[in-house]
Amino acid sequence: MDETERVEVSTLVVAYRDIAPTGEMQAAAYVIHAEEAVRHFWRYRPPFEDEPHYSPTKFEVRLHQPLRAEDQVRMTVQVDKIGGKSVGFEVAMEKDGQTVAEVDITWTAREPETGEPIALPEDIRDWLYRYVP
Repeated sequence: MDETERVEVSTLVVAYRDIAPTGEMQAAAYVIHAEEAVRHFWRYRPPFEDEPHYSPTKFEVRLHQPLRAEDQVRMTVQVDKIGGKSVGFEVAMEKDGQTVAEVDITWTAREPETGEPIALPEDIRDWLYRYVP
């Protein structure tokens, strides 16, 4: 992995299927691609025993400039908060060095059998702190 392909960085070329009749990327596509960036980041975590399941509980999207088909986008994931039972990610989307969108995603840790919210494991918390700015 070279320095431009870090764990928290992924890229995207906007596909035609993501484009609305206005010629701009549909709002839902920002969320979908931000979730993909978080999953890309998350797959590099160390293996943990008895890891809880994680589910999204909040999304917030801030659009600065519209994206269009074939735009090349760099997505950078930052951990912006670590709570008792949840973790917040901010995905910055950049085109040509300019931030075009920011998507905040909150995941809640859940007990696999019941789905009840549970505390984030200490090992996960320790790993996440490496990505807090």
